[in-house]
Amino acid sequence: MTRPDIPDKFYFKIGEVSEILAVRPYVVRFWESEFHLTPAKNRSRHRVYNRQDLETLLEIKHLLYEERFTIEGARNKLKEKVKEKNKQMKLSWEDKSQKSLLQRVKKDLNKIREMLEK
Repeated sequence: MTRPDIPDKFYFKIGEVSEILAVRPYVVRFWESEFHLTPAKNRSRHRVYNRQDLETLLEIKHLLYEERFTIEGARNKLKEKVKEKNKQMKLSWEDKSQKSLLQRVKKDLNKIREMLEK
């Protein structure tokens, strides 16, 4: 599968996403509902997608259009991939220093995100 070039941006409007995916905006909105995706809303309450959302939508398109999965089959495949990623990323939570460090990093990243959204 050849992936389309994704512009170097943090957020994408639905029109940009539909153009990158080469599907109509209503298809993107349908996939949102079927795959329980929740894009952020900007100040004017329009949908905005981050790079991870776009990657997920590209994967959904691949599963549906190229691998010929059903909606339910694609949903299950995505769940399997998430479980596999979680297994690979599993950390030993016995080590308190790792846990506290990650919690501080998460808190700092959330603060940065809040500043950027203003």
